[in-house]
Order: sequence, then C-alpha cells, then structure tokens
Amino acid sequence: MATVESRPAMKYQNVIAIDAMGGDGGAPIAISGASVAKERFPASNFMIFGDELVCRPLVSKHKQLFNGSQIVHTSELIEADAKPSVALRRGRSSSMGMAIEAVADGRADAVVSAGNTGALMAMSKVLLKTLPGISRPAIAGLIPTRRSESVFLDLGANVECSKKNLLEFAYMGTILARAVLGVVRPTVGLLNVGHEEFKGKSDLQEVANLLRRYDEHFDFQGFVEGNDLAAGTTDVVVTDGFSGNVALKV
Repeated sequence: MATVESRPAMKYQNVIAIDAMGGDGGAPIAISGASVAKERFPASNFMIFGDELVCRPLVSKHKQLFNGSQIVHTSELIEADAKPSVALRRGRSSSMGMAIEAVADGRADAVVSAGNTGALMAMSKVLLKTLPGISRPAIAGLIPTRRSESVFLDLGANVECSKKNLLEFAYMGTILARAVLGVVRPTVGLLNVGHEEFKGKSDLQEVANLLRRYDEHFDFQGFVEGNDLAAGTTDVVVTDGFSGNVALKV
C-alpha cells in the first residue's frame, strides 16, 4: 500500500474508494473525476485502487489530491467483457474487487467504478450484501427533466424482474429522491405503454395495485409513459432493467 502523502494513511470521515482501472478511459478519467469531486466537495478523500506506476503521475498533476488521497497498488483489473461469475471467482485482487472490499471492511464509505457493470453489481452484492427486505440491487440514475430531475431505476442490473423487485425499486427510488433531490414526499410512476389502468401486462397491473395500497412514504401516480421521462411527471420512475436500459439509451 502506497500513499501520496508522506504521513501514514488514516481513515477519514468521508472516504471514496475508486476503481481507477475500470472503464473505457481508465485511470486518467477516474483520477480527473476525483479531482473535480475534491474541488466541489473538499471534505471528500479518496482511496485510489490501481497500478501505482500509472496512477501516481496522474495524481501528481492534481494538487488538490495530494492531501487525503491514497494509492493502493494492484495491477489486476476486470476486463469489460468478463462474466460476473468469473469476476466473483477471480476478481478479489483486482482494482474493482479491492475497492469494494475497502467499503466492506469499513475503510471507505462508498465505491465508484466505471468498469464492468455486471461484475460491479455481482461483487457488491456478495461483499456488501443488501439491506434487509431488499432482494436485488438496482442501478439508479438521475435523469434531467423539464421540471428538474427524476430518479430512474432499474437501468440494467435486472433484465427480468418479479413483482417484488419492482416494489423494492419503488421504495429504493423514493429514499434516493428524498436524500439526493430533497423531495419530502416523492411521487412515483410505473413505466408502461399507456396511462390507463388496463394497459400493460397483468403483472405490471398487480404491482400498480400494490403500490396504491402501500404508499405510506410516497405518492403513487400510476402508470407513466416514455414521454413522461423528459417531462418530469414524477420524481421516481420504476421499471425493469431491460426497459430501463433501452429507455435510458434512447
């Protein structure tokens, strides 16, 4: 373990573990992103996981990263085309695996990676677990709308979803909207092919009926369509990972 600072590494209140080797751009992009984050949020500190010979010169170009940043050396990375099952078996010593381990061990508070999404989700679920009552993690994003921003999930982690999964996504999206967007009582919409209650698959109609009954923490607005995404009709939009990923890329 090598540090950018001369003093020993220490645990900060807000430490972000960064997989510097993941993503199409690799270390240059990851470290540049950390530099921008440090400017915007000075209290943030970073554990940068990657090849020290590659990462150290890049960190040296950003003065704001000198204090509170730590380089943890590993030359192993998870390739973009690696299957999640392979990553689980062989990826613990990779930049992604070690970054996730840092959160699991309590040395970091969050992990950021632009690498293999399937591997990231699989390793995070195994190493970090999910909260009680949540069976599957989801990929959530903030999408710009005419009104402000909306939370949109799932964006691709779960191609096929059960009714229970969609209910869980509604609650997770609500919590994210409250914490990040500051919405006290978020509105929730279920993505469908029409607003009418009889539209869509029967499973989706059942989920809608359940959300109407269990809306203690949010206001369920019913079904929303694709054009509602940009309009910002609701604070949270819930769908399965297949539809969410297609809609996001469109």
